[in-house]
Amino acid sequence: MTSTPILTGHHVRLKPMTFADAPRLWNAAAADTAEIFRWFTHPVPNEAAMRAWVEKAVDEQTRGTAVAFVTIDQKTGSVAGSTRLFSIDRENRNLEISYTWLAPRFQRTALNTEAKYLMLRHAFEEWHCVRVQLKTDVNNAASRAAIARLGAEQEGIMRSHLVRHDGTLRDSVYFGILATEWPNVKRRLEGKLARS
Repeated sequence: MTSTPILTGHHVRLKPMTFADAPRLWNAAAADTAEIFRWFTHPVPNEAAMRAWVEKAVDEQTRGTAVAFVTIDQKTGSVAGSTRLFSIDRENRNLEISYTWLAPRFQRTALNTEAKYLMLRHAFEEWHCVRVQLKTDVNNAASRAAIARLGAEQEGIMRSHLVRHDGTLRDSVYFGILATEWPNVKRRLEGKLARS
């Protein structure tokens, strides 16, 4: 669990984030930051906030606790958003897929499905993880449905789990995929991608 991979598929390429990516990420998000970051505990309302967001992601990467990716549309080469392998726990061989966002024109396309597939495949087949978790705001119905469609099992809700930027409390719903479940999840995702 030490390499910093570039993950490439038919629809999407995930490249490790650097400080230099901040302007392109801002360009991808600028038109609709309120909607893109609606469910994030700390929004990214302007270019300075995006730079700070990227700096934090790169710092986590440097410390080995995360791998932050820039999500790139293979067809156009455009930056579509970002996602992250997060809370990397080498000793217990588990991690979280988190901080995922896409610009509106890339939402509900094959990019997100393939990005999750590539990260899950890397986690289970290269890093030999025993568990990958995903979480979202309990009120984010679209995200909950998307995570369930991946084949992840809902495991529970952590009440008052996070404090949002405005001081309100967020309940988080947790999902997980185990290494023993990965072969079935993989077949399911490959089937979806073959039809896209």
